[in-house]
Amino acid sequence: MKTISKRIAEELDVGEFQVAAAIALLDEGATVPFIARYRKEVTHGLTDTHLRQLHERLAQLRDLEARREAVLKSIREQDKLTPEVEQAILAADTRTRLEDLYLPFRPKRHTKAAQAAEAGLEPLADQLLKDPGQTPELLARAFVDPEKKVADVQAALEGAREILMERFAESPELTGRLREQFLEQGILGSKVVKGQEEKGAKFADYFASGEALKKLPGHRLLAMLRGQEEGVLRLSLDHPEELDAALGEAVTCVGVIRSHVRLVNRGRPGDGWMEETLRQTWRKKFKPRLENDLLKQAQERAHEEAIRVFARNVKEVLLAAPAGMTPVIGLDPGLRTGVKVAVVDATGKVVATDTIHPHAPRNQWRESMTRLAELARRHGVRLASIGNGTASRETEKLVTELGRAMPDLGLRGVVVNEAGASVYSASEFASQELPELDVSLRGAVSIARRLQDPLAELVKTDPKAIGVGQYQHDVPPKRLAEALDGVVEDAVNAVGVDVNTASAPLLERVSGLNKTLAKNIVSFRDDHGPFPSRQALLKVSRFGPKAFEQAAGFLRIRNGATPLDASAVHPESYPVVERILGRIGVKLDRLIGNRTLLKELSPRDFVDDRFGEPTVKDILAELEKPGRDPRPEFRTATFREGVESLEDLQPGMILEGVVSNVTNFGAFVDIGVHQDGLVHISAMAHQFVKDPHSVVKAGEVVKVRVVEVDKPRRRIALSMRLDDAPAPQPTRGADRPRPVAANPSPVPQVDNAMAAAFSQARGKPGR
Repeated sequence: MKTISKRIAEELDVGEFQVAAAIALLDEGATVPFIARYRKEVTHGLTDTHLRQLHERLAQLRDLEARREAVLKSIREQDKLTPEVEQAILAADTRTRLEDLYLPFRPKRHTKAAQAAEAGLEPLADQLLKDPGQTPELLARAFVDPEKKVADVQAALEGAREILMERFAESPELTGRLREQFLEQGILGSKVVKGQEEKGAKFADYFASGEALKKLPGHRLLAMLRGQEEGVLRLSLDHPEELDAALGEAVTCVGVIRSHVRLVNRGRPGDGWMEETLRQTWRKKFKPRLENDLLKQAQERAHEEAIRVFARNVKEVLLAAPAGMTPVIGLDPGLRTGVKVAVVDATGKVVATDTIHPHAPRNQWRESMTRLAELARRHGVRLASIGNGTASRETEKLVTELGRAMPDLGLRGVVVNEAGASVYSASEFASQELPELDVSLRGAVSIARRLQDPLAELVKTDPKAIGVGQYQHDVPPKRLAEALDGVVEDAVNAVGVDVNTASAPLLERVSGLNKTLAKNIVSFRDDHGPFPSRQALLKVSRFGPKAFEQAAGFLRIRNGATPLDASAVHPESYPVVERILGRIGVKLDRLIGNRTLLKELSPRDFVDDRFGEPTVKDILAELEKPGRDPRPEFRTATFREGVESLEDLQPGMILEGVVSNVTNFGAFVDIGVHQDGLVHISAMAHQFVKDPHSVVKAGEVVKVRVVEVDKPRRRIALSMRLDDAPAPQPTRGADRPRPVAANPSPVPQVDNAMAAAFSQARGKPGR
C-alpha cells in the first residue's frame, strides 16, 4: 500500500520528501501561507497552490485511512477477517473500492436472501448454479416445507434466486467491473415531468436529452439535478447498447454478470432460470445501486468543479485593485426609498451620512446635486462609489452631471459591485462596527469602503454572498466554506495587513490568528494606542510565540521602530538583514529601495544553516520594494452614456464593461444596463479557448460587442471579438466543445437553467 505522502506526491508531480516535509509542518500547526512564504527551504519550493491542494488531499486521504481502520475492525470483530480480505482492504486506494470490499460484511437488515437461507434453500441455490442441466422445478420439490414458509415449488425457486442474487451483488470484483462498464458507456437521460413544461421552462434544454455521463460537463449535470429537485425533470442512467426489447435492460451488463459466474446458455433445462436470475440481479440489485453511486460520484465531481470556479472568482474579486485610502462618498442607489449616502475619510471612518431623492417619484434632482456637492467640498472627496443595483445608472448620471456643473470639485463616479452589501449591513459585526447607523446606511458605507480597499471590506462578508460562483447554492456548504476560507486566507496574506488599522474580521484571516486573537489585538490597540513594533504584539493576551511565528511576517507596522516591520521580511530573518548591512557597511534607510545596490548583492553570500538561498532572495526582493502590494493598478470601466437599459442596446455596439463572473462556459459582463451579458467561451477570442479563466478574470475591465438582445427573456449575448470573425474550433472530437442546443445566434446558447440562475443573482434583492 502506498503511503499518503507518496500518493500525494504522485498526484501533484512533486517529490515525496517535499510532501513529507510539508505534512510535518502542517501537523506542527503551520499554515499554508506561512509555509509557502517562509519555509521554502524545508519544502524545496512548494508553491501556495501545491500546498493548498496538498492540505485538502491530506484531509481526504486521512479520512480514507480512518474508514479503512473502521472497516478492518468491524470485519475482525465478526471473526471473518482472512489474510486475503485484509490484503485487499489494505490495497484499496479509493473509498468506492473500500466500500465494495466491505459490502459482504456490512451489517444488514433481515433480507429475503437471509430468510431463504434460514429456510434451508442454500443447497438448492448451489445445485442450480453448479448444474444447470437439472430441471429447477424437479430439484425444488424436495425443498417445499410449509413449516419453514416454503409453500410450493415456486416459493422454493424464488428463495434460491434471492440467495444467488445477493451472493452475486456482494462480489467486489463483479461490482467493480459493472461500475466501470456503466461509467464508460452510461447515458444520463432526462425527460420533462408531464404537466411541468410551463413551470420548468428554464430547463427546456433538458426536456428530452441524453448525454454520456462520463463526458457530461459539471455545470450541465448540476442544472439537470436542480431540475429534478424542483420536480420538473426525471433523470435516468442507462446503458446505450444491446437493449433487450422485452425487458428494456442493458444486456451487456447482464453479460458481464454471466461471464463472472461462468454461465454459458446451452439450452439446458436450468439455463433459462439462471438467465432470468442474472437479469433480475442486474435490474434489482446492481442497477439501482450503481446508478445512485455513479450519479453521486459525478455530482461530487461537479461540486468540486463548481467550488474551484467560485473560489477562483472570489480570490480575483478580493485581490481587485484598490482605489487607495482616499475620502469616498458611497452611494447605495434606490428609487422609492432614495439614494443612501455615506462619506468615509481616508481611514475609512464614517464622517457624514444622508439620504437624497433624485429619482422618481420625488425627482429632487437639483437639490440632490447641491447636497452631494456640499458633502464633497466639505470632506475633500473626489471619488463617488456607486452600487450597481437598481437605479445605479441613473445615480451615476447624477454624479457625472455634478462633475460637469462643478468641475472644481473634481468628482468622479465609479460603479462597484455591491454584492453582499446587504448581508454585511445586517451582520453582527456591522451592528458592532456601525451601531449608530441604520441598516440601510451601512450598505452605503460598505460600498464606499470596497472602492478604497476591496479586500479589507469584503472579508467582513460571508464569501458565499459575493455572488461570483457557479451553482454554489447546490454544493455542500461545509466543503464550500472550507475552500473559500482557504482562498480568503491566501488573499489576505498575499497582500499583508496593517495591524494598526485593520478590522477584527481582516485580522482573523491572517496566518496564525483566529477570532479571539484578532479581537484581543483590536482591544489592546484601542486601550494602548498603535503598536510601535511587531515585537509589541507579544504583549497581547494569548499572543504566544507560535502565533507570532505564523503571523508576524504578514502583519505590517507603518512608521514603526524599524522599516522592516512595514515589510514582508519576517522578524526571524532580521539577523540576515543585519549581516547584509554589516557586509556592505551601509545603514538600513540607505539600503531599502536602493535597486542598484541590492542588485550587486549575491544571495549565496548570506546563506547560513537556517536561511537558504530562496529566503535570502525573497529578503532582497522585499528590501527593493518593501511592503509592495501585489494587486493591480486601479482602473474603472466607463459605461456608455445613453445605454442604461436593455431597450438601449443594439447589435454591433462596442461597449466597455466589468467582468462580474467567470464560469466554465464563459464570462458574464456588467455593461451598465442592470443585466449582465454573457460572453460565451466560443466568443472570447479569435483562437479556441479551453478555459475562460485563461482569458479574463472577475473584476477585469473589458471591451465587448453586443451580438444579440433577447428582451423577453432578458438575455444579452456579447462577444470579445470586436469584429465578426469567428473563432476557429478544434478538429479533434475530444477537444471540440459539445453544443447544448441548436441556436441560430452567432453566439452559442447557454443552458436556460444555467443562464437564468446567474441572471437572477443580479439586482438588489439578491445582493
